[in-house]
Amino acid sequence: MQNVITLLPESVANQIAAGEVVQRPASIVKELLENAIDAKATFIKLIVKDAGKTLVQVIDNGMGMNPVDARMAFERHATSKIKKAEDLFQLHTKGFRGEALASIAAVAQVELKTKREEDIVGQLIEIEGNKFVKQEECQAPTGSSFSVKNLFFNIPARRNFLKDDNVELKHIIDEFERVCLPHANIHFQLYSNGNEIYNLPPATLIERISGLFSKSLQGKLVQINEVTDVVKISGYVGKPESAKKRRGDQYFFVNDRFVKSPYLHHSIAEAYRELISHDTHPAYYLFLEVNPETIDINIHPTKTEIKFQDEKIIYALLHSAVKRALGKANLAPSLDFSSEMSFEIDYTKAVSQPTVTVNPDYNPFSTSSSKSSSGGGYKQPPESDLQKHNKQNWESLYQNYANTDYRGENENLQIEKQAEQTQIEHDIFSAKAFQLYNKYIISAHENGLLVIDQQRAHERILYEH
Repeated sequence: MQNVITLLPESVANQIAAGEVVQRPASIVKELLENAIDAKATFIKLIVKDAGKTLVQVIDNGMGMNPVDARMAFERHATSKIKKAEDLFQLHTKGFRGEALASIAAVAQVELKTKREEDIVGQLIEIEGNKFVKQEECQAPTGSSFSVKNLFFNIPARRNFLKDDNVELKHIIDEFERVCLPHANIHFQLYSNGNEIYNLPPATLIERISGLFSKSLQGKLVQINEVTDVVKISGYVGKPESAKKRRGDQYFFVNDRFVKSPYLHHSIAEAYRELISHDTHPAYYLFLEVNPETIDINIHPTKTEIKFQDEKIIYALLHSAVKRALGKANLAPSLDFSSEMSFEIDYTKAVSQPTVTVNPDYNPFSTSSSKSSSGGGYKQPPESDLQKHNKQNWESLYQNYANTDYRGENENLQIEKQAEQTQIEHDIFSAKAFQLYNKYIISAHENGLLVIDQQRAHERILYEH
């Protein structure tokens, strides 16, 4: 009877493993950048061509490798991070599986140049499609340089599934940002097709955030710094007025590792429930430090998902920390119990009762002056001689104007009004643009007048961007 189950060839097994690790050029960027950080590099340079399809190169000034380690690094399950199963719950490094370089070498042409500080010369290794080509000595600076060329050159079907360059470059930038954020003490550079996209020298966290995204963010963020026995929470959250329609600029890092956690995101959303509308999303850049024994990061090939031992406690602490930070910044409604809420009234000052004088004999319906006077009501003061004279001679005031002709003055006034209107129209159409009611922009157009709604124009520009 013929056997049905057989062992897969190593090349096929490596390509299957590569399908889990290497999904697109951004996957290579993530693995190589994390390896450079684990090598204690202080300077990391990323170079990509054609959105990583032609070249992904990472240069660092880390520890480097000796000839044996450089060759062993491309073997499956070869790693310096763990020695036994218990080490999986004491991880302080990015990588630990030992599959990244083997998977990359199975689907691309890889060149490695590496040198340790104590070595005189470095090592050059070339591998194509999991086939070892050569290893020889070479001149190289201290550190490592990984060049991954022609991704999926031996699997054309996989290469056809890649998106256009703009989409793939966007994924590369996303991975670059996720690695740069928690490591503000490292100098990062990113070049695409010879053009510099990022040059981020060592800086503080808020400077790294503004350097990656926008300098205007510094005035729109609130700092968080909470320390508990379970978790240490630090970072920044956006002010409610800076919430956006799209769900971007939302980053969780657990022990400096980027993770995706809808459960923790829900705790942030609950903290903003009464502060933003339901269709907007706040920005946050949060860093959680927990005991490595209380988390499991080995539940997904890309290591972007994580499992907490005390997930509900961390949810509550994170929710409370965000609410507290917003309250400190006077962004959330709160009561000030330190101030006295009673009115300050001086009870020692005497208050006098107001008095009202009335005439009980006054009759408002009486028309007789004699009755009014005899009744003790209000008496109108007598008219003076000047008032009587003015009433009798009021017509004499207009004698000098009886024969005056006002038509000339009216015509001049009408001409002045027409000139003023013409000047206003000229000012409107000669000006490039002006603002109306703080809402509309009025601009002259060859066929008339152009009215622009500022808010809708701003939204359209952001949408097109």
